[in-house]
Amino acid sequence: MFCPQCGSQNDALRFCKSCGTNLEAVRHVASMRNPDEKFDRSRTKVAEKFLSERERGITPETKRYTEIKAGVIVSSVGLGVMIFLNALMQGIILSAHTPPGNAEILSRIWLAGIIPFLVGLALVVNGWFVSKKQVEIAKRGLISDAPLKAVDEPLMVRSADTNEFITPRFGITEGTTKHLSSPTEKR
Repeated sequence: MFCPQCGSQNDALRFCKSCGTNLEAVRHVASMRNPDEKFDRSRTKVAEKFLSERERGITPETKRYTEIKAGVIVSSVGLGVMIFLNALMQGIILSAHTPPGNAEILSRIWLAGIIPFLVGLALVVNGWFVSKKQVEIAKRGLISDAPLKAVDEPLMVRSADTNEFITPRFGITEGTTKHLSSPTEKR
């Protein structure tokens, strides 16, 4: 077997003798794939990233619930951070080893938890009101939330369309090659 990393010959070794690559993992992957099966680039994780939400089957209603759920989680974390920091800083202040000027600063550190709390609250409000409008529009049929392909049909990335490119009105060599066809004077 040749090492896929460095290309050196390795016979029945677990790791490559040159670079140390795990050859057992390579053998395992090679044995899992059917040799007659062609590699389908449309079924990779990268290809799925380029698919739209409709093609992946994500409906506006699913997005709305996910957004509300994320908002509740983030705002709960913010609330927890505020409570934790308040208790911790009050304990430090009450330990009597803190100068009065520092005690004023420490007593307000819990406010750092307001940021995630407000972000989570904004997500909940957006999911509750704004996304609700998107769900209503989709239900009325203005936006189709049905997947574009049948369930048994594989997801594919569309091929490139070269007609989308704008042809230039001039070329880089347009003015430089005209003088080649005319005779030049010798000095």
